[in-house]
Amino acid sequence: MSVTVRYFASLRESLGRDEDSVDSTAVATVAEVWSAVSGGQPLPGNMLAAVNLVYVSTDHPVKDGDEVAFFPPVTGG
Repeated sequence: MSVTVRYFASLRESLGRDEDSVDSTAVATVAEVWSAVSGGQPLPGNMLAAVNLVYVSTDHPVKDGDEVAFFPPVTGG
């Protein structure tokens, strides 16, 4: 049982990977997923998160089979 975690844009580059898998019994929220994959580092304040392609807050629950995505905000001009 697992949650798939994907990273995008500069976050993927800084982490040096584009995907992880987390035991779904060890995490209950998006914030806990981030803590598990980041070694306990706080989630940057401007980071965006999505569960199953829908933007969510960090207190959003996760369950087995979910896909959680983290990515920095995109700017353009």
